Amino acid sequence: MTVRAAVAGAAGHPDGQPDGRPDGQPGGRPDGGARRSAERPVPPKAHALIEALPRMARHHGKTVVIKFGGNAMVDDDLKAAFAKDVLFLRHAGLNPVVVHGGGPQISAQLRRLGLESRFEGGLRVTTDETMDVVRMVLAGQVQRELVGLLNEHGPHAVGLTGEDARLMTATKHYAEVDGRPVDIGRVGEVADVDAGIVQALIDNGRIPVISSIARPADDKDAAGGGVFNVNADTAAAALAAALGAETLLVLTDVAGLYANWPDSDEVIPRLTAGELTGLLPGLAAGMIPKMAGCLHAVNNGVRSARVIDGRVKHSVLAQILTDEGAGTLVVPDEDASSGGAAP
Repeated sequence: MTVRAAVAGAAGHPDGQPDGRPDGQPGGRPDGGARRSAERPVPPKAHALIEALPRMARHHGKTVVIKFGGNAMVDDDLKAAFAKDVLFLRHAGLNPVVVHGGGPQISAQLRRLGLESRFEGGLRVTTDETMDVVRMVLAGQVQRELVGLLNEHGPHAVGLTGEDARLMTATKHYAEVDGRPVDIGRVGEVADVDAGIVQALIDNGRIPVISSIARPADDKDAAGGGVFNVNADTAAAALAAALGAETLLVLTDVAGLYANWPDSDEVIPRLTAGELTGLLPGLAAGMIPKMAGCLHAVNNGVRSARVIDGRVKHSVLAQILTDEGAGTLVVPDEDASSGGAAP
């Protein structure tokens, strides 16, 4: 008997029961009249959660480092969606860690202050004066906004910079222009990561949100207040390796690593570390730090790394907990025969 037939039958009886029994028992049917569950479809939201269950179980207790960047940082709707994704992961039993940069916000603040934004070899020339602005924007604006979004639903997020507890130590980095090194000021390269403070926050149930600023390796420079601006892709990869993270996710403004850009928009779905090593020198400048970060991560103990499209709402959640993930996956060479370790 279908639900519709049962309702129609009930309408013909003065007591509202299909067989006239006032106690509402179906009677007469050898199976007791129980209705089959197939008559009522599973609600779509419940179905989505059921599908996510195996992935939630697989990732439970694992650390996921997410580099937050691109349009997701400047679009209010994307920022809000990102914060919800991170909170969902935390409540699903994962340990999300966020590392962010802030190039567009830094450039905007420099313009407001009448300071020049100059680049060499694709890297911002960072004078002491510019570094003060970088520090202010990253730790005082971008980080605080993201921490605020995450804490709208409870005391979850804690903001840090690489200076705190000597989390990240960096050495001076030189740009390469026409085959020669060029001094670009207070731009650093991560030399060491002491992830103890981050792990302590994870163990305490918090979500660390880290600005990509690092302490100088030179103690004299550090004592004088020196600090380095480091690439957020590189910082996220170094931290993921230091934490022994399950995966590294890098949000960007493209769908992934293109196979033959600009002649084709076909995305390479998967690369081993060895394959990526061969491709790296020929990549577009903007993709090199992202893919180099992925390569560093999987070569140093991270199970997988992936570049994903941050322009798509809830791309982080889709990547971790559904089969709808996209972008370019990078896996260690030893995973080549097994098909990789998709997050």
